[in-house]
Amino acid sequence: MRFVLAILAFAAAAVMIGVGIAQRTVFLEPDRVSLGTVVENQADYIVLQPDALAANPGKQTITVSGAATVFFAYGRTDDVLAWIGDDPYVSVGYDAETGDLVSETVVATPVEDDTPTAPETDAEGAADEAAEPAVSPAGSDLWLDEVTAERTLTTTIDVPEGISVILASDGTEPAPGRIVVSWPLDNSTPWAGPLIAGGALVFLIGVGLVISGFLAHRRSRGPRRNLPKGPKGKLMRAPRPSRAQRSAAAGGPRRSSGRARRVVLVPALLVPALALSACSADYWPDLSSAPETTAPATPAATDEPGDGGDAAETPEIVPAVTVPQMERIMRSVAVFTTEVDEARDSKRLPERFTGPALEARKANYAIRATLADHPALPAIPAAPLTLTLPQQATGWPRTVLTIAKNSDDETVAPTALVLRQESPRENYKVLYATALVPDADVPEVAPASIGAPPINPEFKGLVMPTGQVAPAYGDVLLKGDESEFAQFFDPEGDTVRAQLGVEGQKAIADALPDTADVAFSNAPGDSPTVALATNDSGALVTVSIKQTEKVTPNDGGTVGFKSGQPAAALSGFDDKSAKGVQRVIGIQLMFYVPAIGSDEKIRLLGWSESLIGASEVQ
Repeated sequence: MRFVLAILAFAAAAVMIGVGIAQRTVFLEPDRVSLGTVVENQADYIVLQPDALAANPGKQTITVSGAATVFFAYGRTDDVLAWIGDDPYVSVGYDAETGDLVSETVVATPVEDDTPTAPETDAEGAADEAAEPAVSPAGSDLWLDEVTAERTLTTTIDVPEGISVILASDGTEPAPGRIVVSWPLDNSTPWAGPLIAGGALVFLIGVGLVISGFLAHRRSRGPRRNLPKGPKGKLMRAPRPSRAQRSAAAGGPRRSSGRARRVVLVPALLVPALALSACSADYWPDLSSAPETTAPATPAATDEPGDGGDAAETPEIVPAVTVPQMERIMRSVAVFTTEVDEARDSKRLPERFTGPALEARKANYAIRATLADHPALPAIPAAPLTLTLPQQATGWPRTVLTIAKNSDDETVAPTALVLRQESPRENYKVLYATALVPDADVPEVAPASIGAPPINPEFKGLVMPTGQVAPAYGDVLLKGDESEFAQFFDPEGDTVRAQLGVEGQKAIADALPDTADVAFSNAPGDSPTVALATNDSGALVTVSIKQTEKVTPNDGGTVGFKSGQPAAALSGFDDKSAKGVQRVIGIQLMFYVPAIGSDEKIRLLGWSESLIGASEVQ
């Protein structure tokens, strides 16, 4: 009976293990689904639309080929289309009815013009312009990420709705047109593991039944008690075995027992191997309590009640950048700044600097060209970003305020930066760079995913319109507490007044000889005032002031810059002048301006100053 049960167990184990292995081999479903297309239209740019990326759920693995250089980047759809502008491109979308990728060439709508036809020479000139190499999208700050490869590029992304991919070459060739997008499929076999493991267990039971059957059979063949008797009642003696029989009896059992042990060892090693092969998570049922998502790959458009035509025409308000995008921008800015600071390359500075930040670094390079031991301006740290506040943007220019901490030196004050992007094809440039004051109390602001609305310089909802902050504070620096605007500014922690205000100006005047007089004047800088709203209806305001220090002789004599001083190095004027000499200090300031009705005063959060001009008085 045991042998019959063992045979049934072996048969059941073979069926279970065979079915389990078949689920992972011959019956295994594909692990991904793919859609491909070949764009035959020659275009400088190809855009994979959001519906093409979301044709199936899951991460998108994109393979692109068809050009010597393959450029791949992705960003928000509005940003991608804004960067392309009026240039023609090929749009690749998804046709839900056919289940295929479809492409079409998009050309900007021509503006109707009643002017006469241009002469032939002008037409030839336009043709020459059209033949110029396309602008490469590589390195744009609008992209969330970008990759460049030769011939063929394969990359995996996981992007939500509203993201598009832009494809291009090196600007001299058309964009690569062979595109394959694939998504992962769930081809797990949750019953393969239980079947294989269960079959292995049944197999072990069968082996146990075989062994127990052999043992039972062997016990049944043991010595008998009722042996046959011979004549006169004596027991009969078995015939004496020959030498050959004795040798066979001596060697035979040992060899057969070794083979039996090997037969038992083979299944004992096979079963753990089968069990280990079923250890992958795809082999077992998922017992987690997380519900499966039922969201479609591409959400269907719905008409919500109350939505009218005007609402549809309202432009979407989005933050200028995302946090990962800002981190990528800051890495690029930090690397660029390190390079140009070491080389003192003022020609490249406008690539990433503008306004007061550009003036300060240009002047610093000029001074260091003559005075090698003159300190460089503080480096711009790339990370970590302790605050990222992008402007809520519907167009350009766009502004972002961020605070970067120096992770290498904790004694260096965090740097508050205001970056500005004038147009889609320009990168963000540092407009203001200030060091936070000790224990700066930065108010709470909206998360970066929402952004902050910009505040008009004439907005009356603050204790002072932001457009008046720079001239008002300049007056406070000149007059101190006697200024009519002193009541609006909190003097606590304001170190600018001590260095560049009345006290600092008096120290400069006392150091001059009696034969010279000094006069100070402050004026708002030429850069725009940047004001972003805070959560308490206040504003973070960044401005600049130019302070002019003019020294003139009062006895008919002459004055000049001291040799070896930064002003002399910057101006290149090492002579004496009867008209006098002047220095210009650039001051960058960041304030918190509270809402009207608040008991708080305008608070200084960060500032920096540098010599930006020196010359003879004209």
